[in-house]
Amino acid sequence: MFFLGSSIIGHAQEEKTSSKDTTQSKQINIVYGANFTKNEAQFPGASIFSKDDKQVQFEHQGADLWCDIAIYYQKENRLRALGNVRLQQGDSIKMTSGKINYDGETKLAKAFESVLLETDQQSGKMTLKTDTLYFDREKQESYYNSSGTIIDSTNTLTSEIGRYFMELDKYQFRDSVHIDNPQYILDSEQLDYYTTSKNAYMYGPSTITGETYKIYCERGFYDTKIESGYGIKNTRIDYNNRIIQGDSVYFDKASEFASATNNITVTDTVNNGIIRAHYAEVFKAKDSVFATKRAVSVSLVEQDSLYMHGDTLMITGKPENRVLRAFRNAKFYKTDLSGKCDSIHSSEKTGITQLIRKPVIWNGDNQMTGDSIHLISNLETEKLDSLKVLDNAFIISLDSISMTGYNQAKGKDLFGKFVENELKYIDLVKNTEVIYYMYNDDEELIGIDKTICSKINIVMANNDVEDLSFYIEPDGDIFPETELPVESRKLKGFIWRGDERIVTKDDIFDEDDNNIVLPVIRGIENPIDIDAEEAERSGNSNDPVNNIPITNDNTPAPILRPKVKKVTSSPVQ
Repeated sequence: MFFLGSSIIGHAQEEKTSSKDTTQSKQINIVYGANFTKNEAQFPGASIFSKDDKQVQFEHQGADLWCDIAIYYQKENRLRALGNVRLQQGDSIKMTSGKINYDGETKLAKAFESVLLETDQQSGKMTLKTDTLYFDREKQESYYNSSGTIIDSTNTLTSEIGRYFMELDKYQFRDSVHIDNPQYILDSEQLDYYTTSKNAYMYGPSTITGETYKIYCERGFYDTKIESGYGIKNTRIDYNNRIIQGDSVYFDKASEFASATNNITVTDTVNNGIIRAHYAEVFKAKDSVFATKRAVSVSLVEQDSLYMHGDTLMITGKPENRVLRAFRNAKFYKTDLSGKCDSIHSSEKTGITQLIRKPVIWNGDNQMTGDSIHLISNLETEKLDSLKVLDNAFIISLDSISMTGYNQAKGKDLFGKFVENELKYIDLVKNTEVIYYMYNDDEELIGIDKTICSKINIVMANNDVEDLSFYIEPDGDIFPETELPVESRKLKGFIWRGDERIVTKDDIFDEDDNNIVLPVIRGIENPIDIDAEEAERSGNSNDPVNNIPITNDNTPAPILRPKVKKVTSSPVQ
């Protein structure tokens, strides 16, 4: 029987000699034929080889194949290998299966039944398990369409469809992609994975779930070795009681750091606050957020949204001791209260919000200024409780009838009290003065009240003065308009800042904020050449990986004229 096998081999060699060199190079060679037979009825034109004490062996262009039985179609240059099949290409690629169909013309192998592909790479050994695997030796690619599992030194990956590019050490997975790692789990619609670098590139809805974080994106990168990466389409990171969303979001587990660029929202799930900006950084260890580029904080105060803006926002501290700082050009707005200053400091623990350097606030049509202003919240109810204007306190409002004069009150300090989110009571103390336009019920001017005293008490209703009282030896009078010169109708230190008033939430942003040119995030709209990016990343050791819809904007302004009382001997209250 061995003699017959040798005769066929000799015959094949004669045919090769008479063929072109290219045909010679494509022909499958029999290395060991063992037992030989034919079965023209079942396998017409085929030579059948079966093992003896050694397996049948074939060779083709740098690859060797062993099996128990081989059905070899010499003229068509193809074979079917059955039983304990092993295909070896060089020292780095080994494939075993129950069956293989191999075409010597196309160098395509199709493996069936418990297929196992093993490769030795710089990063270690990698195995692929599937039921059916195609191995294109011409392109050096293998692929499966019926579920596969890949195991390397770091991860276990599964998917319904997969392709392995051997020269790039790259897998491309599609449909139900899953990575199981002791530190995290990754699920994606499509994923490119480089076995040497352990870098993963995600397409379509993708989720990475770690012990202390969860990432969602629809296009992104992830270094599976160090749990670091970014998302560049519809990205969201749930991280330390915060949700970070943006066009591009970067995350690094080791440094406990995340950053985001363009159209960012950072949600505080404990305090129900929101930060919006076009650039932000989150530091988990410090429990802090840094935000800039049209940055705004949005929080809920008694069913009304409070918007706070600065060139830079910083939020630091644990939820119960959180501090919000707004630096440079700071402004805030809520329906019936707004203001601006150089910087704002707001403490969750004390409930005090400080307006620092040149502060001004507007309550309805009333402008209030002083050296510093404090807004104080009730720690139990979290409602706005009181107001302090310290040193050089000054209240001004434009006379709503004449629209030319100004009602004014000033003193060293001002203390206000809020009731149900409205400023209800105001006390001005020490060296107080007032100028007030008095009208009768027919809105005819009675005169202009100009008084000096030790204390002024104002009762407000609907953001306008309802009642005005003077305490401790008030000195003044009501002057007819013709008897009080225009230059005497303004108190010392008068500065009207009506053109700066913030009347809607959009007014907290200036022209520079509204004309920010955002950086273009590569890959959001158009596909990226992932192979080129991987090559670029591999060569750069320092690679950094790179709508506020709430409540209404209208400020109510009903006008109620006050009743005026002069108290000559009341004690200081």
